[in-house]
Amino acid sequence: MAAGCGAPEPRVLLCLGALLARWVAAGLEAIIVGELHESITLHCGNISGPRGLVTWYRNDSEPIFLLSSNASLMPAEPRFSLVNASSLHIEVLSLQDEGNYTCQEMWNGTRSFPVWLQVASGPDHIEVNISATGMLANGTLYVVKGSQVDFSCRSSAQPPPVVEWWFQAHSSPESFGSNLTVTCFTLLLMSQNLQGNYTCLATSTLSGRQRKVITELLVYSPPPSPPQCWAEMLLESSALQLTCRWDGGYPDPNFLWTEEPGGAIVGKSKLGVEMLNRSRLWDGKKFKCVGSHIVGPESGASCVVQIRIPSLFSEPMKTCFVGGNITLTCQVSEANPPAKIQWLRNLAQPEVVIQPDSHYLIAQEGQSSTLTIHNCSQDLDEGYYVCRAENPVGVREVDIWLNVKEPVNIGGIVGTIVSLLLLGLAIISGLMLYYSPVFCWKVRSTFRGQDMGDVMVLVDSEEEEEQGNAAEEEEEEEEETEREELPKEIKQHGHIHRVTALVNGNLERMGNGLQDLQDDSSEQQSDNVREEDRPV
Repeated sequence: MAAGCGAPEPRVLLCLGALLARWVAAGLEAIIVGELHESITLHCGNISGPRGLVTWYRNDSEPIFLLSSNASLMPAEPRFSLVNASSLHIEVLSLQDEGNYTCQEMWNGTRSFPVWLQVASGPDHIEVNISATGMLANGTLYVVKGSQVDFSCRSSAQPPPVVEWWFQAHSSPESFGSNLTVTCFTLLLMSQNLQGNYTCLATSTLSGRQRKVITELLVYSPPPSPPQCWAEMLLESSALQLTCRWDGGYPDPNFLWTEEPGGAIVGKSKLGVEMLNRSRLWDGKKFKCVGSHIVGPESGASCVVQIRIPSLFSEPMKTCFVGGNITLTCQVSEANPPAKIQWLRNLAQPEVVIQPDSHYLIAQEGQSSTLTIHNCSQDLDEGYYVCRAENPVGVREVDIWLNVKEPVNIGGIVGTIVSLLLLGLAIISGLMLYYSPVFCWKVRSTFRGQDMGDVMVLVDSEEEEEQGNAAEEEEEEEEETEREELPKEIKQHGHIHRVTALVNGNLERMGNGLQDLQDDSSEQQSDNVREEDRPV
């Protein structure tokens, strides 16, 4: 912001003091400096006491009469007058008045006193130019952080003045660095510490008169990240609060909340906070926050909030043993803003909220709440429990049934199951042993460490039905002979002969043994037939 010019200087400024008048005796000239449009008095020597006839001349190519103490002579211009009958007083100085003047005095002869008058103009007006990004309503200039800024300062003065630049930061009460005696300069990559007051000071080399202009320059920066917005519920009023933040910029941005779709304006402020009652809310409704910054994007930056009613999930039934502990869990999802979770007891009293104590322990982490019941009692604790989730959009509830049972004798149940298993194994083993002697023989052979390749084969035949009583003795003799040659054993039990063969080897060898036994039996039958066919 332009602070304006400094306080007006005295109307008449003289070099080397209020008025520099260097009178030099023996004909040396005095130098007098006057201000443009001001008045000046030129003294006729540095003499006190009575004076003679005084006449003033302007020394150009030839002397020009200006004024005389002789009353019969009129001054050349009304601006000229005598002071103390010797000094020349000139009003409303102009640049043309600058030059050499001579005072002649007739006193005991003629004496001359030369005077050199210099007229200084300005600096009356200072023009400061700063290549700023923009200007505020109050005239304050601002630039964007990281930009390049050009400074220039000019003044109309005669002779040209000396220009100096001074900078005073907002964060520092004193100026830093030395003055810059130039009319223009450039600052690269403007930063926040270059925000402050810039002063241009112009000084006249003749009169020493000074003028200055102070300009305030602000350095703005847009937020580096997109805005963030969210919805939350006020506990005391259950109203919806919309909050929008866009941090990191200077100065603070402006926020505009609207309803989507439609664009109906909810509110506009620098805080980005708006309050809504429940009458304007429903599940799935969207609100849009648009942030605008003075040096940010023209279209601004935005974010959207969608409000949702809570959704609940919980196990519908839980079981607790008398004297034990049980934990009921209630999970809330999709709620925006986050819901307030409460536990209630029984459907008969749905408005009675459970308060934490030594019997009930309530814990919540995020949108998940747990109710732990210590020392379950069938009379006090069995029944319905209600988990309620509420936000400004709506209320949802879920019922959980708690069943309280007496403790069960686990040891007795385990013992009964083991006994039944053992009894079943015993029955199965007995049936297998009764109906399968082969299995019994295998088990006994295994425990004796015999080769797994040994196989016991039982062959039953009814040969006695085909043979006559006459051949029994011959067969017995042949069988005794064969038992000496082969490891076979034949026993009579009624009409069935059991032949047991132990074959050392694999199944193929066992098959060969059975085939040999069948061949021998066939040969015996053939011999018996031939003997019966023989003639007696």
